[in-house]
Amino acid sequence: MIEERSAGAILYRNTPHGRTYLLLNYPSGHWDFVKGNIEKGESFKETVLREVREETGITDVNFVNGFENKVEYHYQRDGKLVHKEVVFFLAETPTEEVRISHEHQGFVWLRFDDALQKLTYKTAQNLMKKVRESGFQT
Repeated sequence: MIEERSAGAILYRNTPHGRTYLLLNYPSGHWDFVKGNIEKGESFKETVLREVREETGITDVNFVNGFENKVEYHYQRDGKLVHKEVVFFLAETPTEEVRISHEHQGFVWLRFDDALQKLTYKTAQNLMKKVRESGFQT
């Protein structure tokens, strides 16, 4: 079995109309958070900062202390089973403009309940619920 480790962010911004969360549309059609594989020598947070910059063009990211959550799942790649671990952080940005990379088809900023419904996978939906349970969601 192949082992993969990644890090990602539940990225939000505060607006006059409330908090919105960034979701990316991946080529396979699913909606999820910013995330990517950890490169040699990187910490989880360094990976998040690099991935956010590469995938969205956003460079001003502030991590919310006290929110770190690990997700594990399996998937098939080239007929081989992959065990993936992704550590997610909650992070805030004042930046609204997003310049998505070639890795994605689109993006959207959504309020909490709309983001929860738009997320494709249960693991991502459960992460959003943990944001609410932790008291960080407004």
